[in-house]
Order: sequence, then structure tokens, then C-alpha cells
Amino acid sequence: MTTRAEASVWEREELLTGCQAVAHGVRLADVDVIAAYPIRPYTEVMDAISKIIADGELDAEYIVAASEHDQFEIVKHASSVGARAFAGSSGTGWMYGFEALVVTATDRLPVLFLVGNRALDDPGAFGVEHNDALAVRDMGWLLCWVTTPQEALEHVLIGYRVAEDKRVMMPMALAMDGAFLTHSQHVVRIPTKEAVRRFLPPYDLGERRLHPDNPISIAPQVNEDWVMEIRRQNWEAARRARQVIVEAYREFNAIFGDVYSPPYYFEEFMTEDAEVVLIGLGTVARPGRTAVRRLREKGQKVGYINLRWFRPFPTVELRESLRRFRAVGVIDRDFAHGSPDDGGALLHEVRSCLYPARERPVVVNFISGLGGRDISIADCIKMFEITQEAARKDSLDGFVTWVGLRE
Repeated sequence: MTTRAEASVWEREELLTGCQAVAHGVRLADVDVIAAYPIRPYTEVMDAISKIIADGELDAEYIVAASEHDQFEIVKHASSVGARAFAGSSGTGWMYGFEALVVTATDRLPVLFLVGNRALDDPGAFGVEHNDALAVRDMGWLLCWVTTPQEALEHVLIGYRVAEDKRVMMPMALAMDGAFLTHSQHVVRIPTKEAVRRFLPPYDLGERRLHPDNPISIAPQVNEDWVMEIRRQNWEAARRARQVIVEAYREFNAIFGDVYSPPYYFEEFMTEDAEVVLIGLGTVARPGRTAVRRLREKGQKVGYINLRWFRPFPTVELRESLRRFRAVGVIDRDFAHGSPDDGGALLHEVRSCLYPARERPVVVNFISGLGGRDISIADCIKMFEITQEAARKDSLDGFVTWVGLRE
């Protein structure tokens, strides 16, 4: 059923960077506690939020921490006492707080973090790679990539809606490509607070809220007595999250119009009659889609799939989609040295997803755009050509191709 949003649900349009759009999402979500520690390219988020608070547009505790680890601990504890909380980081800063990140997930505290994707040191680099966010992929985190500032703002709201659902209660990592999205400006529609309140209910930790009147034990030492049962509870929550994500997008569409289309976890572009597709995360969708248009003008049946949700992984939905094609080229903006077939992290998820299917497409892998290097339209056209050749040969020769290397 299609819906049309009421004009009153949108307040205004502004020219915003991805970081500024996230800050407006935090404002609209009426976040209670923000912890901040600067690191490029995330820093502009905390700068923008501090200005919003100073201008009287948000009443929140804004705590400047001594380190990334400290800020993650601050919001973890804020969440445990019933406060909606937000923080973020990039690259090695994200890794520095890993102890707190693991505990936040294990304790099922639905904090939302922005990960401004940045290459891991050494060597020092400010450019985008996805390994920082991917580090929590098996720790019990929700993990989602956005491709525009508009999506960034909206997924702050969707992220809290999913994370805080009583069936889920998992932390949310919202990832966006550093520089390419964090600092690029786009026209963004900003919804009204009234419309957001209809979509996002108040945060309620329920009987798990840490309070003197509610004596409970948090993170006890349990070892072999209960660790396995706790892991199973978290496993079940991640499984339930798939349906909650679908419900959240449907509710969002009912209020704001048909913004997102099923299956919601990913978005297909010109795939109806495609024989060969590329699939990737984040802003590579832009050159990928442009390459599709140019090749379509030449009569080539190609398409692009933008994967939005990495955790929980849309196993069934993506399998049903990809099995229609002759060949799939997986674009990894990450590295997984020494992995099976020496491919990237996304490649292994996609190939594993396809394994149970009796009829599977040929799958090849491209590693590109590391350290912030641009993935151009020409690069994507080259990826399509290699994938098309793999479809004709049905061979694993040259399975992984590094695209954009300096000679």
C-alpha cells in the first residue's frame, strides 16, 4: 500500500553535510546525554550538536570526555540508567574504545554511535575505509551504512527505533564514509519534532533500568555458569531485529511517505532485467549507479545493489535477489588479509549467503577505494567488464581484483 506524506511532517530544507545531518537527527530524537571527543572525520558531529544545544534547540547533557574510551563508557552508563544516549568516533578512535563497545553490546544497551569511516593507522590516513565499523560486526551490534545526508538524518531516527525496541535492545553503529559523505553538502529535508514523536517513542529500558529502587546486577562474573545462555539471548535478539527493522521502515513510510522500498535492507538500481550486478556499501553507490546508466545506454544489462544493513545481515532477502543474476561483483572498501581466497569482508558475507542456493551466480571480488582513494565511474565500468567476463567464462581465475592501484 502506498502512502503520501502530509506536508506538515517536513519543517524545512537546509544545506547540510552528513555530520550536520546526524546532529539534527540527534536533536529530533531528543537525546538526553551526548559524550564527545574529537577525531576526524567525526568531529563535526560533536561541533554541530554543541551549537544546537547552545542555541537552545536541545536540552541535553553534553560531556566532553578525556578519550574515546571514556566517552563510550559515559554513554554506556547513561543508557543503563534510562537516558537516550549518543556518541561517535572514527578509525583508531573507534578501536581505542573497543572494550566499552564490546560491553555495551553484551549488556544490550541501545546507544547509537556514528562511525565516520576512516582508515586505521599506521600509516596515518584520514581517508575512508570500512574496517573500523566492521570491527564490531560479530560483537552484537546493529550495523548500517548510509549514502546521503538525508539518509543519515533519517537513520538516526530509524536506528533508535530499532535499537530501543524491547525485542532487540542492541547498540546501533551508523556508518558513513569519511569526507565523501561526512563533509559533503546536500539539501536535506528536516522533519518536524511532532512527526518524529509519532515515529520514535520515548526510551524505556523497563525493568533493566539501573536505579536504587530497582536492585539488579549488571555484568556479574558468571563464567561457565551463564555465559553461554547470555550469548544465546543476544543471538536471539539479533535474529528478532530483522523483523523489527522491516516494521520500523513501514512505520517510517506511513508517517513520512514512501521514502524506502522493500526489502529495506538494501536498494536495487536498474536490476529488473539485469544479468550482471555490482554490490557495495556506502558512497560507492554513486559511481556504481552512474556506471550502470552509461552501460545501459550501450545496451548492456547491468544493475547495482546498495547494501544498507550489514548487521543483521539480510541473508534470505539478498539470496533471493542475487540468485537471479548470472554474475555478481562485490566491492569491498576494506581489507581482510589472509581470508579465504584473499577476498574482502563483504565478499565472504555475500558468498556465504549464496551458498545454500542450488543455482548460484558467479561471484567475483573487487578491493578498491582504500585510504580514501576515489572509486571513479571508470573504475566501476571496469568492474562491470570483469564481472561480465567472469559470467561468460564461469571461472574463478583472477577471483579478486584490486582496482585503482598506482602502477
